[in-house]
Amino acid sequence: MLIASAVVVVVAVAVVGALGLGGGGDEGPSAPPRTGSVVSVTRETLTERTTVDGQLGYGTELPLPVKATGTVTWLPEQGATVERGDELLRADDRPVILMYGSLPMYRSLGLAPREDEQAPADGQDPDGQGSGEQDPGEQQLGSGGGKSPALVGPSGSPAPEGPGSGEGTDASRTPSEPPELWGMDVMQFETNLAALGYTGFTVDERFTTGTAAAVRRWQRSLGLAETGTVGVGDVIYAAGKVRIGSAGARLGSAVGENTLTYTGTARKVIVNASAADASWAVRGSAVTVGLPDGSPVRGEVASVGKRAATPEGDGGEGGTGQPATIPVTVTIEDQKSIGRLESGPVTVEYVGNEVKDVLAVPVAALVALAEGGHGLETADGRFVAAKTGLFADGDVEVGGPAVREGMKVRIPE
Repeated sequence: MLIASAVVVVVAVAVVGALGLGGGGDEGPSAPPRTGSVVSVTRETLTERTTVDGQLGYGTELPLPVKATGTVTWLPEQGATVERGDELLRADDRPVILMYGSLPMYRSLGLAPREDEQAPADGQDPDGQGSGEQDPGEQQLGSGGGKSPALVGPSGSPAPEGPGSGEGTDASRTPSEPPELWGMDVMQFETNLAALGYTGFTVDERFTTGTAAAVRRWQRSLGLAETGTVGVGDVIYAAGKVRIGSAGARLGSAVGENTLTYTGTARKVIVNASAADASWAVRGSAVTVGLPDGSPVRGEVASVGKRAATPEGDGGEGGTGQPATIPVTVTIEDQKSIGRLESGPVTVEYVGNEVKDVLAVPVAALVALAEGGHGLETADGRFVAAKTGLFADGDVEVGGPAVREGMKVRIPE
């Protein structure tokens, strides 16, 4: 029994010693460290970035201004790219050609017939064969009144005399020469004709016999009658090459204004931005487009809508209550960076706010002070008050009388 009691006493003393309950020393065990690292207060530029959703595509489809009449006999495939000189469609098996320009085709272009001869009917050869009756829907261009021929303007009036008229005046034209059409639409058409390789005339505002000869060669290449006159429905102008959209007509139906739609060939992003927070949407501002695979692409704000709308209504009484939005169009200059993707959801990142040349620390360095507000713990354990500003990319703008550049502060664990 004595031996067993001794063993128990020894074990108890060892346990007490291990727990540190029997010592009477002045120093206890050291406290664990309160910080994981020390950082410096730096001076930098902070940029706050915001991400919104967008939709990649070719933009809104617009109807082609088709002025040809008859029956639709051919349509291109949706998504096809049409360039200058290519066919957009065929009406009564007659091609409608794309040209580049901003002025719509509003009249036929050709040489006006002389008063001593009768204009041929539409679609007949200009040699006078056929019925000899003029199409009532086609306006005869001429000077009228038995006077000698003159230049004919866009509205049928004589061209003004003066510098640049030159050969077009009555004094320099013989009665056997036909009058010439003139106007900016003539120059626009001649520019396209020359770009397609049909030359032999001066690109100006006058439709001359040289222009008519080039038109006949162009018509021959299209398999058309070589009349030397371009009908109002033969050409459609666009700013550049177009991408064919959806068709509003089928083969065999009548040609109309909604026969075919088109878009541009460049892919762009449409963002329905909040009308109340669209200050970032400024034309020319740089943004970053995030593709579905996560790769970033540089973009630029090209246009900003001026009319706000709600997703499902007007936002008033009985509306959806959703915030009003405005459409923002973002263009992407490097189309190859998008790859083969034609449409889909994307993100658009923009700079919401930016401050330059400010003191900043990591957000994790901020501590809450007992008296309120935020502060920083210095390397020697003191706490100093700090005013906070912009939060961006994990850093925060700080300031205050005790905060200076290069100061060492702790990041609490």
